[in-house]
Amino acid sequence: MQKDRIFLSAPHMSGKEQEYINEVFKSNYIAPLGTFIDRFEKDICNYTKAPYALATSSGTAALHLALRIIGVKEGDDILASTFTFIGSINAILYQNANPIFIDSDKDSWNLSPKLLNKYLLESKKKPKALILTHLYGMSADIEKIAEICRVYGVYLIEDAAESLGATHNAKHTGTFGDFGVYSFNGNKILTTSGGGMLVSHNREWIEKAKFYATQAKEPYIHYEHKEYGYNYRMSNILAAVGVAQMEVIENRVAKKREIFEWYRDALYDIEEINFMPELKNSRGNRWLSTITFEKTDPILVMEALEKINVESRPLWKPMHLQPLFSNAKNYLNGTSEELYKKGLCLASSTTMTKSDVKMITNTIKSQIKKR
Repeated sequence: MQKDRIFLSAPHMSGKEQEYINEVFKSNYIAPLGTFIDRFEKDICNYTKAPYALATSSGTAALHLALRIIGVKEGDDILASTFTFIGSINAILYQNANPIFIDSDKDSWNLSPKLLNKYLLESKKKPKALILTHLYGMSADIEKIAEICRVYGVYLIEDAAESLGATHNAKHTGTFGDFGVYSFNGNKILTTSGGGMLVSHNREWIEKAKFYATQAKEPYIHYEHKEYGYNYRMSNILAAVGVAQMEVIENRVAKKREIFEWYRDALYDIEEINFMPELKNSRGNRWLSTITFEKTDPILVMEALEKINVESRPLWKPMHLQPLFSNAKNYLNGTSEELYKKGLCLASSTTMTKSDVKMITNTIKSQIKKR
């Protein structure tokens, strides 16, 4: 009998989701309006200490709203992490702006403050903003990056889609910049099946984002529109799921970190394996446990894991290598390409057991021995 599949990062319900969904149906507020929308936004604010929040249909929608709010227009340059998922970049294209990709550093695998500063020092055209990704739930060197953006007058948008619960110097990722964005996609540490959250210290910006997210309807009894908007609000049903998930967020972070420790303990003595680092004074949520191999082909390891019904995946293919961005500007040092070539994301679902990790690491060790 085939063992149940172990997924990369499967949804994990708290047990309260159905109860809260039933409350939504009882109230009949199933549209993007209702008490659970308000509760979910308040829960995110209370947890992250972000003053203001807006629940959206996706993390990408939240990023798009952030760019619209700060006035990004056609032809503007927007800096972004090259080592990321394309959802971080698509919003730039929605505004007909130009993405410019900045490479990673080896200390964090996240965007390099050194390269960022070098680009801004040498660039003749000042970019409008930086979209910084906190990769795989691990904090970038965010204080340095935020200071660089402040010095050069560049808006900072934190893509914390993968990093809810991660902190740097006890401050949550997503709360250092002008905007922060969280994602609640099906594979995230907190999931509503789909959805996102935009946070900011600027109340007027969040109110304007809400206006755009609800079709830019003017405050009249009839439908009056002076600007165009979007259908970007989260439904009350999904927000109910989010409220239930927020009740266990710290448990999920603790379990993700425990799974990482299980992997590290099992593989610590294999010299060719390296794990994604964690910056000093930061706490990653370890959304995915990720490793690199110095000699072994990670694709062969992935294929071996697939044979035992375990999902794994290569690290993100850098954006500057994507055909869509073949003509985009970039500032590179080779780090992201090396990580992509050598790296692998390991199964990290919070329902996993220590025996699951042992089975996975034994398979990895066997594949290394075959080399």
